[in-house]
This record gives sequence, C-alpha cells and structure tokens, in this order.
Amino acid sequence: MVTDTKPIPRRGLVVGNYCHDVLHRDGVVVAETLGGAASFVSVILDALSLPFHTISKVGPDFAYSAATSNHPPLTIPASRTTLFHAHFGSGNPERVLNRVRSCDPIRPEDLPDGTRFGFGMAVGVGGEILPETLEKMLEICDHVFVDVQGLIRRFGSEDGSVGHVALRESGFSHLLPRVGFLKASADEASFVDVEEARRWCCVVVTQGKDGCEVFCENGAFRVAPFEADQVDPTGAGDCFLGGFAAGIVRGLAVPDAALLGNFFGSLAVAQVGPPKLDLGLLQMLKDEMHKRKEQDIPCLERRDEWPGFRKPPEQDQFYASLVTAKAIIVCQIQESGRNLLSSPKVLEQNNVTARLSLNSVNEESIPRVDGKP
Repeated sequence: MVTDTKPIPRRGLVVGNYCHDVLHRDGVVVAETLGGAASFVSVILDALSLPFHTISKVGPDFAYSAATSNHPPLTIPASRTTLFHAHFGSGNPERVLNRVRSCDPIRPEDLPDGTRFGFGMAVGVGGEILPETLEKMLEICDHVFVDVQGLIRRFGSEDGSVGHVALRESGFSHLLPRVGFLKASADEASFVDVEEARRWCCVVVTQGKDGCEVFCENGAFRVAPFEADQVDPTGAGDCFLGGFAAGIVRGLAVPDAALLGNFFGSLAVAQVGPPKLDLGLLQMLKDEMHKRKEQDIPCLERRDEWPGFRKPPEQDQFYASLVTAKAIIVCQIQESGRNLLSSPKVLEQNNVTARLSLNSVNEESIPRVDGKP
C-alpha cells in the first residue's frame, strides 16, 4: 500500500482481473507481459502516491506475483489466469485481440465489507465485472470511474475474438445515473449513446493520437494530445483512466485531469506492458499537479456543483511542463530498450527473474486470425 505524508482523500478501490498478455507480430510471439487494466491503473496510482485496495483474481499459474506484490490478487485454485493474445501485422496497424481463457468473475461478496472508499475504479477486461458487482461498488465508493470495455465486451465462443454489444443491452445501463465518470475509446463510443449517457454522468472518449473529448450535461470540449512513438497500444486507455482519475481525486479540474490522462496514455504506448516511471520525474510531476490544484476548482463535489467545462487558466504552462517530463521519460525508455515489440527478446516484466515460458502461454492455441496463428 502506498502512503503519502500529505493529506489525501480516503483510499480507492480498483476492481479488475490481472491477465497474461501474449503479443504477436506477423505471427511470431515477440513478448509476454503482465496485463489487465488493473495492472496498468495500479502503476499510475502508485506513481502518484494514491493509496488503494485492489480486487483481482488469478489462477495458480499466475506468473507475475513479484510484479504485483504491493497489490496481490486473489488466487482461485480451480481456475486459471485470464489470457489474451494480441496480434499485430506490419501491413495492418490495428490490433486483433482474442481472449484465450478467463479466470473467475469478481462477485459482490469479493468486495470488502464494512469499508467505505473515497473512489472506485471498475476496470474489467475479460467480462469479470458483473452488474451486481458494479452496483456494490457504487454503494461503498463515494465516486466511481468506469471503463466501458468491462461492460460491453463479448467474446467469440470459438476463438475468443473480442466484440461488443450496445451499452443499453449490456445489463449495466441502469447504473449510469450513479456513475461519476465513464471512459470509452473512440471505437467503443459507437456502442454507447453518448448523448444519452452524458445526461447522467461525465463521458470521456479517448481518441488515440488526437487526445480525448469530454462530454457532460452542460458542455463538451477536446483536450490536446501528446506526441507518441507507438510501440504497443495495449494499456494506453487504462493508463489514461488512471491518470485522469488520479487528477480528479487530487483536486484538478476536469480539463487538467484529462490532460494528465493523455500524458500517461502517451507514455503507455511507448513501451510493452505497464510503464516504468522515474521517481525523480514523478516528483516533478506531482509538484506540477499541486500547483495546478491551487489554481483549479476541486471536482469531487456534488455533480451539480462541478465547475464549467472550460479550459482552466494557464493550462498551456501545465501542458508544457508535461511535455518536458515526457521527453525525458521517453529518452529513458529508448535507452533501456523497453520498447521491445519489434524485438524477438521476451520482455522481462519489472525485473522478475521467473518468467512465463513460450510453451506455457501458448499451450492453448487459437484459430488463425487474419492469416496469423
């Protein structure tokens, strides 16, 4: 558990399963890494010194116990860790994603009893969050951030291919009036009636290299992106949501929190797996956030008291400071060789000496996808 000497809101609750991710480039396995939105979100919240409790399920085969030792998962003896295969092709920049297997869902009784949390994050990736689980989160958390992928993803019965259903058909739509923030990618937004959803909660749509767009009942605005040399898009939206939520919880205005989300999202695509971040630069970042907090109006108030969705004063200066920090971090990533998707070397996640063998992650084959195994 991360602690901070400065007063901070009550701890958060992060709900979503850890995964094993296998990355393929032109049909060849190039990396294996810790996956699952909870793993990416945890890195960002830890980096910004926000305390939180994680509920995540894995099987006894889970390969990244050391990397998740600060936020250990629940091990389900009769199950196996959720496994995703992500396929990339030189001629097709789009990722093809398959869920090969899934661990047990997270049920309401898995959440802590008798504890109230300052904020919650529902960040499922493999169908592990149930409507009744999200409802329990809404009961025990003051403010809840939801990634819509955990609500609308559906998986092919034969190859586990990832598809989507409309949010109104997902079994979750009735809970929207109690959700604080709903995040969706541009592709996922087509399954969300944004105009309807924005009547009930703040909707944030990530646009990749074009930044993001934020919708609420009384307005909408775009937030500038950060340049990024994309290596692996996996986890970019998760890191965005981690940064955005941390900004809101720390008292930033929504536009500044969205800018912070774009910052962390751009860092995520520059390397494989959850990002590694320099402690000195993170302190600089936290100092900048503190300065912005003094200028911004805190956002975690009653919904009808949230500030107007206009660009805060001197945001250009905040943006410039983030650009400077990002340039230094990316330089370190390139020097350390962590952008490994184009390399045959298997990623060593967080310096864990024990790693998944190629045979262990590939023992459950999937049908060919776009000509790739």
